[in-house]
Amino acid sequence: MSHVMNTYARLPVAFVRGEGVWLWDESGKKYLDALAGIAVNTLGYGHPKLAKAIGECLASGVTHTSNLFNIPMQEAAADRIAEITGLDEVFFCNSGCEANEAAIKVARLYGHKRGVERPEIIVFEHAFHGRTLATLSATGSRKVQAGFEPLVAGFVRVPLDDLDAVRAVAAHNRNVVAVLIEPIQGEGGINVPRMEYLRGLKEICGRNEWLLMTDEVQCGLGRTGQWFVYQHAGISPDVVSLAKGLGGGVAVGACVTGNRAKGVFSPGKHGSTFGGNPLACAAVVATLDTMKEEKLLENAAKVGRVIRDGLHEGLSGTAGFVEVRGLGLMIGVELDRPCGDIVTMSLERGLVLNVTADSVIRLVPPLVMSEAEGRQLVNLLVSVVKEFLARPAAAAPMAKAG
Repeated sequence: MSHVMNTYARLPVAFVRGEGVWLWDESGKKYLDALAGIAVNTLGYGHPKLAKAIGECLASGVTHTSNLFNIPMQEAAADRIAEITGLDEVFFCNSGCEANEAAIKVARLYGHKRGVERPEIIVFEHAFHGRTLATLSATGSRKVQAGFEPLVAGFVRVPLDDLDAVRAVAAHNRNVVAVLIEPIQGEGGINVPRMEYLRGLKEICGRNEWLLMTDEVQCGLGRTGQWFVYQHAGISPDVVSLAKGLGGGVAVGACVTGNRAKGVFSPGKHGSTFGGNPLACAAVVATLDTMKEEKLLENAAKVGRVIRDGLHEGLSGTAGFVEVRGLGLMIGVELDRPCGDIVTMSLERGLVLNVTADSVIRLVPPLVMSEAEGRQLVNLLVSVVKEFLARPAAAAPMAKAG
């Protein structure tokens, strides 16, 4: 009997070794990883620069001291994050939902400082911001929220990619102080809004003195071929939340502020016991430095095109295939039916991926994936999808997104 709480529908595979974009299970079977721990393992597995940085921190004996003291490695990590975001201040935490919790607190405190008694934040249908009560309330999935009521108040939900809906809220709701958006929705099905839409949001926020807060936990940190999706749109937000790929597999998150949000927090307003400890920040520095040195943003753009073009070519005309969408190495393959069975079918063929929003195959491989490995991914997945779609249409069981 396992004493691990039953909160995940786990697949019957345990990985024990990894190298690059490859994993091996307990029996020695080899798998091509197109999931990266759900967009976490930026540098893949066993990268020597990341291993060296973590090893040196462990060898020093100082993996944690607390934020009561100066942490030089935290300063170094913050400098690098400020450089790539173009923003000014970094609060370190441990996960994406904690980064979004911090963003929500920034927005509320910003609103109160402006004299708004009950600050509200615009959020979006199909969004996913985390599983704490506040981030769960900001999330746009009733399936995820069900059973955890009463939800936290203070969120106004609108459709994605609809500026008129945002303008309508601005015209009638004087309590709104911020917009919180995933520039590409991950759990919602790899939904990519128009870049003109993101620019329009920036303009509306500017006119109303709202904060523009971008949740780049899954889509940020080089995955789309730029450091952040907002850079594709040529805009600068006030708050950015980061996690997942930030530490290359080590748990770390960050809430980054600038522009209107600079200086909102002061000592005592927020904190995290483990946030930004030397071990996590050593991983951040090594990950970001390696991404620059190995030109992994350019690689993500290049290999992402290979995969998207290959999947489109291989699946076009196949009954049940809807579309391929995404940017860089954040790719969704939508089918016209629930396709959870594709997860286990792919595992049988040595391919790791998952399904989100019931009918969207999610591909978020490590950014070190080569073009040749991208073509292997395409060949494996096209074969699996065609076999799946050749079956009589039926509701396939859903694999949990995580």
